[in-house]
Amino acid sequence: MNPYAYCGDMSAPNDKRRPRLTSPAGYAWVSRFALILLCVIVVSGAAVRLSGSGLGCSDWPRCNSEKFIDVSTTHGAIEQINRLFTGLVTVIVILAVLVARYRVPYRRDLVMLSWGLVAGVVGQILLGGILVLTELNPVLNQGHFLLSIFLVANALILHHRAKRVDAPSPIAPLSTLQHLIRFAVVIGSIALVTGTVVTASGPHAGDEKARRLNFAITSVARVHGITVFVAIALLLFVAWKVKSKKLPELYTPLETVLVIGLLQGTVGYIQYFNNIPAVLVAIHVFGATMFFLSLVNLWMVSNQIAEANPVITERNSVIVS
Repeated sequence: MNPYAYCGDMSAPNDKRRPRLTSPAGYAWVSRFALILLCVIVVSGAAVRLSGSGLGCSDWPRCNSEKFIDVSTTHGAIEQINRLFTGLVTVIVILAVLVARYRVPYRRDLVMLSWGLVAGVVGQILLGGILVLTELNPVLNQGHFLLSIFLVANALILHHRAKRVDAPSPIAPLSTLQHLIRFAVVIGSIALVTGTVVTASGPHAGDEKARRLNFAITSVARVHGITVFVAIALLLFVAWKVKSKKLPELYTPLETVLVIGLLQGTVGYIQYFNNIPAVLVAIHVFGATMFFLSLVNLWMVSNQIAEANPVITERNSVIVS
């Protein structure tokens, strides 16, 4: 006789409980939260460097040889807060993987992208540890920032896809305008890389004793300025092509990346001619993150347009010149 037979919907204790499933809207919320936290940690990491707290903890994963956590100094407290925040980010990216596995309908692309977040955060933690142990090696410092913004881009792509009903279809061959947009994204990315060279050659190393790249700040700043000018000019050319082909879906993404790019250039010049104050550098770091995200968004929107218009690759397509 089953004692649970008269208990309505109650099940026997040995029944396997089904995992709670997640709706697309629920997963979109998780991906949005991950994106926000990853953007914040870029700025918090910059705050550690700009405040001279890069070696606030002289060891890793312990803060120092005596204590695992030590907030007895201002620099140590700033570094510890950033490490604790990294722990929070780690939790949310792991949650993104777990929730993706129970999302209904199941999407393999979302699971893979969420695993990309986990891999990126683990890479950041390990690279951050090596950075401390090498006393803020400038090349590793560059890599730390670049990995951060690519991780943020991964989160943006994940969130963008999480809002879609289904996975995007592969697009081949690419149209002329798509090639042009992708080239603009590459040049914009190169501008970010040259920016990290300027940072690694200038002040705000994270600690007074940290070594810098042996480049003249005027020379690397000039190279960085040239790459920024080329990226903006190329984006303006893309905007002209989009306007002539009457593609309103691309107006907003293009306007966004151009406005952010111009503001970034303005902040860069102001900070350069004012002895590179820490506050403006922090704004510049945040702007660089937003600039890269706007480039990635432009790439994704152009792909969406191509996916929605299968004739995009035909000779008479509205996007092919």
